[in-house]
Amino acid sequence: MTSPALGARPGDLGRRGGAPRRPGRIGRYRTEDVLTAALFLLPAFAVLGVFVLYPIVAAGHISLTDWNGFDPVKNFVGFDNYVALAENGEFWNSLLVTVVYATGVCLLSVVSGLGVALLLDAPIRGRGLYRGIYFLPAVTSSVAVAIVWRYLLDPSGYVNTLLADLGIEGPDWLQDRWLALGALTLLTVWKNVGFNAVLYLTALQALPASVYEAAALDGAGPWQRLRAITVPLLAPMTFFVLVQALITSFQAFDLVYVFTEGGPRGGTEVLGMLMYREAFRLGDFGGGTAIAFVTLFLVLGVTLVNWRVSGAGRSALR
Repeated sequence: MTSPALGARPGDLGRRGGAPRRPGRIGRYRTEDVLTAALFLLPAFAVLGVFVLYPIVAAGHISLTDWNGFDPVKNFVGFDNYVALAENGEFWNSLLVTVVYATGVCLLSVVSGLGVALLLDAPIRGRGLYRGIYFLPAVTSSVAVAIVWRYLLDPSGYVNTLLADLGIEGPDWLQDRWLALGALTLLTVWKNVGFNAVLYLTALQALPASVYEAAALDGAGPWQRLRAITVPLLAPMTFFVLVQALITSFQAFDLVYVFTEGGPRGGTEVLGMLMYREAFRLGDFGGGTAIAFVTLFLVLGVTLVNWRVSGAGRSALR
């Protein structure tokens, strides 16, 4: 009987031929393990397929038809709906409005979320109370928030009354194209600032204290530590906040519908409002679904570009 080779590990014996396992190489999965994993994953894949994958495929098919939402027959028209969008001036106006709106929401979401998180992370009395107050807008009904803001920005509302007390004539906020879009942007940022602050606060509390202690010993001030340590270390969370704000902007509907109804003169008609008007008011479900898929591809493309530019893609592939 031959003895095992010197240096062989116990787990290496019993394999075919008794050859030692190569270091760093993972052995093949057993059939029983694969079947067990598939059995446990099957319910999740079934739910994902029925409630996510199938609706996406079905919506993609509808975008290639002229279905009006009621007829049982869906006539296949190919890419005519997408060609019609490319020739539709209202679509390009809505796309411009959405891009401007999303840009403002993304930038202000990062600045406001990080600023509030830094304030709430400071050693001040009553931090728990302040955190709850800042998070209240995130859990408040979007319809209620939009109604309140609409009354505040009314020509005879509180904002113009306050400006009149200061000797300033307040404008008609919701009847000017760019003022209405700016107000909608601020409303969206204010609505989500508590959620973004919680995300940043979680990331701030996970940062290593030793790095800040070493920087303080080297004479770095608060602003230098923020610029050279905090902001770079929070880059992954900043990317997540940007993606969340981007998705929120391109999916915006309820706030816009209650706040401005897409007006004035299409000044706040984001893609979600245009999709709703095409599908449910004009009865063109094929065209409305095409707008939804264009929105999906735009969000996906911008997210991938941001992923690569921010360096998150390179770090994830290492």
